[in-house]
Amino acid sequence: MDTNEIRAAISLLLTEMEEQPEDMHEAHLKLLELLDQLRATGADLPQDLIDLERRMATEVEGVSPDKT
Repeated sequence: MDTNEIRAAISLLLTEMEEQPEDMHEAHLKLLELLDQLRATGADLPQDLIDLERRMATEVEGVSPDKT
């Protein structure tokens, strides 16, 4: 996927998370996958997505994410 496709997939995922909050674990895994793909393109991640991933790691998975 190119950067625009990844960003569109993240946007779609965020919409799905709002509409179906019962499966946040699966949404978190998908977000991690998409963010990894975006990182692989060399694009800088928006801070709001970094914050969302950290919040989901804590709230959904119960783990403290790396601060790197």
